[in-house]
Amino acid sequence: MLTAPDEDPQRTALDAALRSALTARLALGEAASSDAAALALRAVLAGTTPAEGAVLKAAWGRMAAADRPLVVWGAAAQVLAADRFGLTARLAAEPEQALEAAAGRATAVLDLTPARPWWGRLLARPELKVTAALPDDAAARPRALIVARAQPGPTGDDRTFWITDSARPDAEIAAFLAQAGLAAQPLTAGGGLKLFLLAGYVQAEDGRLNGAPGDLTGVIGAAPVF
Repeated sequence: MLTAPDEDPQRTALDAALRSALTARLALGEAASSDAAALALRAVLAGTTPAEGAVLKAAWGRMAAADRPLVVWGAAAQVLAADRFGLTARLAAEPEQALEAAAGRATAVLDLTPARPWWGRLLARPELKVTAALPDDAAARPRALIVARAQPGPTGDDRTFWITDSARPDAEIAAFLAQAGLAAQPLTAGGGLKLFLLAGYVQAEDGRLNGAPGDLTGVIGAAPVF
């Protein structure tokens, strides 16, 4: 004979409270800015275990996906976006399509690959900025960047993305930036451009970047670290 499961009043009450909280939170819509959202998430993650943090990040990402369209380009970006935002994204055949969607109201998630250095286009499109990276753990190396029509602000723990067309070795470029007080590491390169990761939040007009190697250089955004 089939046996009905025992009632669990505590679990039932918590599930109902979770549904109510999610409904109320979704009704508020998106945060005023990407850095405001990052600060709020960081506060929520404080003191959590890795397993708890993963669940909270996924819930946070799915709420963000409910607020605006999501467009993804690249295999790694598809996996990372599905983990964070769910299976709501529209796939782009080319990175340019994802960037055009971001120029509207969408959020774009794009692979970091030397074969298609799409990120170099952001130098000529100041309205588009990198606002996040995946993975976003401090020990992880970004494999995909999130681009939106937004201006990211400092959150207290960030990584900045900087481009140069300098042909000098990466070590020499990093050494120059270190002398200026910037910790830099090469991230990827392609199309005659190099993408570096700078520790902290660095503004485009930061004087420490003056005289940096390269004729075509610039900051294309920043991403919070959790």
